[in-house]
Amino acid sequence: MSTTLPLFWHLSSNSKKERIEASVKLIGTLEQFQAQFVPKEASEPSSEDEDQEDSSEGQEEGGLDALNAQDVSYSIRRLIRGLASPRESSRLGFAVALTELLSRINTVTCSQILSLILDSSKTQGSMTGQEERDMLFARLFGLTSIIQSGLLLRQTPLPTSSTGASSLIGFRDLVTQLLTLGEKKSWLRENAWWTLGLAVDGLNESTVPWKEEAVEETLKQVFGGEEKYSKGWFPEKVALAVKLQAEYPGRNWRQVLVPTFKHPDLLSTPNLATLAKVLKVTLHFESGADDEEEEGLKSTPASWKPKIHYVWDILLDNLLPPQGSGRQPKGSFQEFFRIVVDESFFAATASQERKYWGFQIFQNALRRASVDDVPMLFTKNFMRTWINHLSNNDRYLHKAARQVATEMQSVVEKNPTIGFTLILQLTGVNGNKQFDKLTRTKTVESILTSMDADGINSYIDYLLKQVNEGSLIRRDSRTDMQVVNSRRAWIVDQLAALIRNGAIPKSDDWIQLILDWLVVHGLFVVKKKSSKSIYRALHAVPSPAFSEDLQGACRSRLLSCLADLTAHTASRKTGGDKPPKMSGVASDGKFWVAKVFATIQALERETKYVESIVEFDEEDVEIHKKAQGAIAQLETVSGSQAEPAKGAELLLLSTLVHQYCADEDEKTDTEALEACIDAASRLLPPAETKRSKKSRKSESQPVVSSDELPAPVDVMVDTIIGFLEQSTLYMRTVANQVFSLLSSEVKESAIDLILAQLERRDPADLAKDDDEDDEMEEDQDEDEDAGSKDDDDESADSDESGVEGKHDAISDASDDEEPDSELRNKIEEALRVNGVEAREEDSDEESEEAMDDDQMMAIDEQLAAVFKTRANEKRGVDLNAQREASHFKNRVLDLVDIFVKKRPTSPEVVRIIIPILSLVTGSGSDEKQLSDKASGILRSRIGKSKDIPSNFDNAQVIAILDDLHSRARKVHSPDALATISQCSLYLTRLLLGCGEEASVVSAYRHSLTDFVTRKNSHLNSKFIQDFIQRYPGVAWNLRSDLVDLSSRANNTYRQCQVFQLLQALLSQAPTLTEKKDEALMFIPTLRRCLSDTVSAACGEIATLTSAQLKDIFKVGLLGIRQTKRIISSPDDLPNLWLPATWDSLRDQLSGTERFKASTALLGMCKQMAQTSRAPGDQAATGTKAKAPKGPTTKRKAAEITAGGEGEGLVSKKAKRKKGDKAKP
Repeated sequence: MSTTLPLFWHLSSNSKKERIEASVKLIGTLEQFQAQFVPKEASEPSSEDEDQEDSSEGQEEGGLDALNAQDVSYSIRRLIRGLASPRESSRLGFAVALTELLSRINTVTCSQILSLILDSSKTQGSMTGQEERDMLFARLFGLTSIIQSGLLLRQTPLPTSSTGASSLIGFRDLVTQLLTLGEKKSWLRENAWWTLGLAVDGLNESTVPWKEEAVEETLKQVFGGEEKYSKGWFPEKVALAVKLQAEYPGRNWRQVLVPTFKHPDLLSTPNLATLAKVLKVTLHFESGADDEEEEGLKSTPASWKPKIHYVWDILLDNLLPPQGSGRQPKGSFQEFFRIVVDESFFAATASQERKYWGFQIFQNALRRASVDDVPMLFTKNFMRTWINHLSNNDRYLHKAARQVATEMQSVVEKNPTIGFTLILQLTGVNGNKQFDKLTRTKTVESILTSMDADGINSYIDYLLKQVNEGSLIRRDSRTDMQVVNSRRAWIVDQLAALIRNGAIPKSDDWIQLILDWLVVHGLFVVKKKSSKSIYRALHAVPSPAFSEDLQGACRSRLLSCLADLTAHTASRKTGGDKPPKMSGVASDGKFWVAKVFATIQALERETKYVESIVEFDEEDVEIHKKAQGAIAQLETVSGSQAEPAKGAELLLLSTLVHQYCADEDEKTDTEALEACIDAASRLLPPAETKRSKKSRKSESQPVVSSDELPAPVDVMVDTIIGFLEQSTLYMRTVANQVFSLLSSEVKESAIDLILAQLERRDPADLAKDDDEDDEMEEDQDEDEDAGSKDDDDESADSDESGVEGKHDAISDASDDEEPDSELRNKIEEALRVNGVEAREEDSDEESEEAMDDDQMMAIDEQLAAVFKTRANEKRGVDLNAQREASHFKNRVLDLVDIFVKKRPTSPEVVRIIIPILSLVTGSGSDEKQLSDKASGILRSRIGKSKDIPSNFDNAQVIAILDDLHSRARKVHSPDALATISQCSLYLTRLLLGCGEEASVVSAYRHSLTDFVTRKNSHLNSKFIQDFIQRYPGVAWNLRSDLVDLSSRANNTYRQCQVFQLLQALLSQAPTLTEKKDEALMFIPTLRRCLSDTVSAACGEIATLTSAQLKDIFKVGLLGIRQTKRIISSPDDLPNLWLPATWDSLRDQLSGTERFKASTALLGMCKQMAQTSRAPGDQAATGTKAKAPKGPTTKRKAAEITAGGEGEGLVSKKAKRKKGDKAKP
């Protein structure tokens, strides 16, 4: 027993792991004891005395000790008593150990254990409430252990007799105790009846000989007794009744259920109304009551718990049995969910608590429901309640509603075939077509991402079938037309969303189906249906026809889908193991834009079934034919020119499709398309046979020199820039993709064209340029007006010329006032309000005489308001122009980013740095996004590039480096300075690769000099320090400059930063090792610089503080350590650092009023002198002096520790000097 006692303690641990480990050790030890135990022989009791033996408590305990080892019998009693312990998790740990122990040993009976449990869990009137609860829970846990261990129905006899471990009497007593326990406290009923359900489940699966008697006894106690629980109905009793009825359907259930329920089958439809009242839990129904209003049922209140009752799992298992279980559903699940759940838990008058239960019931049912059963869950009341709570986060049950949406997504992930059914319900009759928009969630979208290809196809079919749904409408019914148009607009949006959602698995088949459908209804009108057509949209004639707004929506969604598909990267189907990936193409390698254009061409030939709504003149048609011919030639190009050919092909195709789909004001210029066709033919000439035919055809035409024409790629880049000026996503996406494909052909002129777009221009200048022509015309009108007036003065007697001059003046005046007609109207209105009407020229004098001072003041205020409004409008126009210019530059930066990414080794990358840097430093506060994007390109894309340009112009790179350093000296922003530093290091890497080290050193030398000597320099030490850390070998050439500038610094702060740079330079040990001779020559210079600086600080004029001098000494100590690494002999160290110099400086510091109190500073100076001496100079270091013994040694050690290295030596030397002075 001594070995088992310590194991009980950890059974109470709050850690589940510790409890389980303690249980395993305890059970293992007890099994060993029981295996070694030899029971005493006992006579087999007769059957006549068996009942008396079971009823005798003393005999039960004696039998327990007789058949079990002492430790085992003690442990059983100890575990049973421990069930009532309130300490930590004792009840859990002891119950688990007891259950496992009872399942392992076969030397106990059910009656024995039941007797021990009842005896140890008796309640008394003197107990407190907590003590009573502990006893009740102990009894419940003990009875549960008997059931779960299998002891209740065990048929194995005891080792020394034929008596079985279980009996009918034991089963009956256990059932009685559980029923009684459930009635003692209302909060114990659910747990007690759940345990009773475990006993019934075990009885159903067992083969005990007294099984039928046990069932009969259970039915009698539960349904036929005189106790309260036998007469009333509550959820626990319903759960038990459903279990028993499923296992024993042949019994007389009418006698049990009637009159409370109308039908002997508990789950039949006539019983559902009563069942709904029972399952609300807040009502306790009793049969035989006198209340006739409730048909013999009366109610009593019950407590509410957030977790739903376990009866729902039992009901749903019978209504929705798991697949493969072989069981048939009981009752109608549709009627059950409508009556019991929807009309009860989701009714308009239902409380929030019941609705919360309803959401949990829905989730449990959704997990079990099949595809056919799912529609039955989305009832009217549930959808109303769910949408209301899901759409507003202020609702009480918003989190519960969100949990329902999350559960749907989880169900679809496990079973993708159910996704389409869920979407039908969410967007169906009880839902809303704009479900995601209404609820402010992405429920439908997330379900779509989890569906398989078959589910997506089914959803598309469902959408397309609704196009003509309810087409029989009255022509004069505006409401019906609005409903149809609204539904079709929703269908268009849903189809486009399938393509635009990147998380949805794509398939070429349904993508092509959607694109074709959008082409048909966006660019054509269906006149006649064609059932055999490959285009789904031609299988029916839409009635009513698509409105112009819907056609425009189809075209707009078509372009947006093409934009997303063009940016989407897909794998092409090839014979290799790793299929190549390319953007904007289908699995067969063809552009989606090409497939759309092929559909347009095919439909244009189907004039019998469709009619095009887009018309082109003959010139446009001829250009389209040329473009198609160029596209056909580009498709045949292969080899190294295949990628640029793809870019040119995409450019032409996208331009053609855009001309079909865009509005009139957004269509691409025909001249631009013609220029692209010519550029494509010159960039990638066709085959030689075709060239010969073309040359023969154009022999009579004048030949234009290729030098006089712009480069083909320049023309295409110019067109791409034109695309970026438009605000559509389609044009921007196409522009980026085309430029990515053409980047290998981009030359210097194309880069100049791109960089020209990034130049900063005043929006007012842009507006001024647009109005130059108008101003020139006005000047001409004024000249003509002046000329006519002169003619009128000279020929006053000529009536004809006078009349002509007058008419010319009036005409010119009207022309001048035409642009400001709105302003003139406002001025006339202000005059009219004050009683002044507009008059002719001959009545001006009378008007002035009629106006008094008050009228003039009133007019003045109103005219000021008019002109102020005019000025604000003009300012708003300027802001809009500036905003549009910023957005345009942002898009142009995408081209720069693409070029640097695709061509990092191009020499043109170097030329990009300065223009991009101008955006970083020249952008205003309202252009932060533009500045950040430009800075990101310079820092990440260029500055951190692993590949560098080759074959660049050295002089050009040097000039750019000098320009960068010149900008760095003037820039105010630290972030911009860090960007310039990254660019400078990038150019340094280029120049060092071609042997231009002197140019790099010269640039940094000038920047260093400016930083140290010029007061208004905006450089910082980080700029120089980055260069030292990245290229220490090159930065070593600045050592003399640093030493020299330390004495020329503008202020002490800059001087200290110079020494920090020196420290960074000296810390590069590998560099000093490689340049040993130079380093040894530099050491004396550094020593003189340090000593002169310290000596100057000791003067009368305060220059450096103690903290700053410490930093200088740190540089010296670092220099000494590095010197020791490179000198060939230790004896050379004193010659380089002259220890006497530092001794003298120490004396000088100790005699200075400002520094003599700084023991740490004096100690560092002393350390300089000590470390600079040769190792054999023992007299100076004081190593031979013996430290005094006893307390003095400790004091000296403490002084050394407190004062730093060498501090104790200073004190000792001072004492010797004092003694010397005392001798005379």
